[in-house]
Amino acid sequence: MDELSIQDKMRIIQEIVPGKQITLAHIIANPDPVLYKKLGLDPAIEYDKAAIGIVTMSPAETAIIAADISTKASGVELGFVDRFSGTLIVTGTVSQVNEAVIALCDYCRDKLGFAVCEITKT
Repeated sequence: MDELSIQDKMRIIQEIVPGKQITLAHIIANPDPVLYKKLGLDPAIEYDKAAIGIVTMSPAETAIIAADISTKASGVELGFVDRFSGTLIVTGTVSQVNEAVIALCDYCRDKLGFAVCEITKT
């Protein structure tokens, strides 16, 4: 076979390592308004007080629990919840998003026995 036909048949397989873990917990404080548009989020909050929280976890269904904990812990809005990839995005003020991410990380670590990464911020 020539090189072109090999590339045409190439497949990429994405795998999630089994385990109970939060692999990313990041807070973006005062993001550029264009980031909201690019992510398909509603920038209804004042930009100078806004934040976006991004969390990835496995098993992926944990995103549902994390979304529930986040909204109950603070006044965040759910931007995106994916029970298939384990991704959660929340928006709100910096303090709301911070409180929500801390609450869901604490719950997953303390109640569910997850390995939880450090919460990072930009």
